Amino acid sequence: MSVLAFLAAVVAGIFWMAGHPRFKSFFDKVPAVIFVYFVPMFCTTFGITPATSPLYSWFNQYLLPFALLLLMMTVDLRSIIRLGPMALFMVVAGTFGIVIGGPIALLVFGAWLPEDMWMGFAALSGSWIGGTANMVAIAESVGTPDAMFGPIIVVDTVVGYGWMGVLLFFSAYQGRYDKRANARTEAIEETNRHLAALTAHRRPIDLGQVTLLVGLGFAGAVLTGRLGQGLPELGDPTIISHATWAVLLVVTGGLLLSFTPLRKLEEVGASHFGYAALYLLLAGIGARADLKAVLSAPVILAAGALWIAIHVAILFGAARLVRAPLFFIATGSMANIGGAASAPVVAGVYHPAMAPVGLLMAVAGYVLGIYGGLACAYLLSLVG
Repeated sequence: MSVLAFLAAVVAGIFWMAGHPRFKSFFDKVPAVIFVYFVPMFCTTFGITPATSPLYSWFNQYLLPFALLLLMMTVDLRSIIRLGPMALFMVVAGTFGIVIGGPIALLVFGAWLPEDMWMGFAALSGSWIGGTANMVAIAESVGTPDAMFGPIIVVDTVVGYGWMGVLLFFSAYQGRYDKRANARTEAIEETNRHLAALTAHRRPIDLGQVTLLVGLGFAGAVLTGRLGQGLPELGDPTIISHATWAVLLVVTGGLLLSFTPLRKLEEVGASHFGYAALYLLLAGIGARADLKAVLSAPVILAAGALWIAIHVAILFGAARLVRAPLFFIATGSMANIGGAASAPVVAGVYHPAMAPVGLLMAVAGYVLGIYGGLACAYLLSLVG
């Protein structure tokens, strides 16, 4: 209980600082989620928190499905479909680039990496197809060792946000690129017509809704966990474990619930409960990490750079097929690599009114994350 209280206080302090006007410019450049991982890691390194605790396995077993259920339940799949085929095509192309890029990068750099690094790359593939929740889910599915999270987070941050900086730089040249590529810019105007449907009607949450979200989240976590234990493990090495079945069940169940009136709970901030659980889980992962693992990052950084290069090459190739403007290339890439936190920012830099489109494209990447991440994990296991 003391460890839980400490980690909860750390996460709360980080997000309080991120929302404070004095620190806003700093956290705009350095995302708060990085500190959610690294602060507990330093606390364990200096003996403040324990490297092992029954709390950590409880987090994985119950907080992860709790978070995934609430996040998937609030997805607006109908609005994603209304974005149009070009936007969805570019998101899927970006996902495909991540799925095949990881195994190629591992094949090139595998001789200089540990034998089980494919598990770390599998977790990274989850992060690069949807974000932190998918990274944790894939890591839990394939059994990624805690020690690997240090270098993986470094690669995720340095390579992922480095590429985001490049995309922001490219925004000044989008008119020149679109003209040279004879891009179909009318697709952007067509997508813009759907922006009215994206307006969120926020209202204060009441006690009944709080208890419904907490009860539904934990009931779903326990139920899918029990069902997953009853299903057979598949693959050699194991790719579809009991934990994987639980994740697939909770993600699929959450998506099905998104077609019910329960999705309207997002109007009172249901996804915020999911993210709170997710970041507490990430803090627990950080508390288990070994700081020395970060020293193995240089080769992994090179592998990550190659991985992103393959992803980018496929995106530009796909854009030529459908004559997609640079906006869709940049947003389709960030919808995968950066997720919901970064895609709206990049979309807004290219076209200020299109930030909500970036968010919905990120959600599309988020939905693909578990399934694409598992496909990538399977290919990585073959290479590994």
